[in-house]
Amino acid sequence: MATQPTARMSEEEYLAQERAAECRSEYINGHVYLMAGASWRHVRIVRNILAELHQLLRGTGCQSFAIDLRVRVAPTRMYTYPDLGIICGQPRFADDQQDTLLNPTVLIEVLSDSTRSYDRGEKFAHYRRLESLRDYLMIEPDAPHVEHYRRLEDASWNLREYDGLEAVVTLASAGCELALSRIYEDLDPAKE
Repeated sequence: MATQPTARMSEEEYLAQERAAECRSEYINGHVYLMAGASWRHVRIVRNILAELHQLLRGTGCQSFAIDLRVRVAPTRMYTYPDLGIICGQPRFADDQQDTLLNPTVLIEVLSDSTRSYDRGEKFAHYRRLESLRDYLMIEPDAPHVEHYRRLEDASWNLREYDGLEAVVTLASAGCELALSRIYEDLDPAKE
C-alpha cells in the first residue's frame, strides 16, 4: 500500500474509477491508495495456496478466491484486495457487479517488506470489523512461518504461530487443514 493517499473521493466515485482502472487501489474512509506490485515469490505462494484450497474445499460449501476480488469492510469504509480468502456459504456482494465481497470467512495476506506492518496492524484492525471473518492468516514469504488469528466465541482473537514445513494450519471455519509444505512447495529459500 502507498504511504500517502493519491486522492479523496466518495465510495461511488472510487468504485467507478476502480472498475475502469488498469491498476488496483485500496479505499479507506474517503482516501485512495495505489497498490504496489508483488514479487515472483509472493505470486508463487499465492498460486500454491489457491491450488491447495481449491482441492481442499471441493464439495464443502466453501470456496477460495484470490487477488482480484475486492472486499468491503463497511463499518470502516474500506475496500481492499486481500491476497486470498475463503467464503463459506453463499457469497454476498455490494451490488450486482459481483466484484465487491461483503462476507469472507477467511482472509490471507502474504507479507512483504512494504506491507508487513500494515497487514499486521491497521489492515487487521479493519478486517476484525467484518462479522463474517473467522480466520486471518499472515504468510511470511522467505521462511515457512504463518501467523494465524482465529476469532473466539467472545469476539476476541487468538494468535497461533506455525513454523517449519511439517506444520499444518487448521482452519476449522472452513473445515480444512493447510500444510506449510504445500504453501512453500517448489520454493527453496537458499536458491532465491
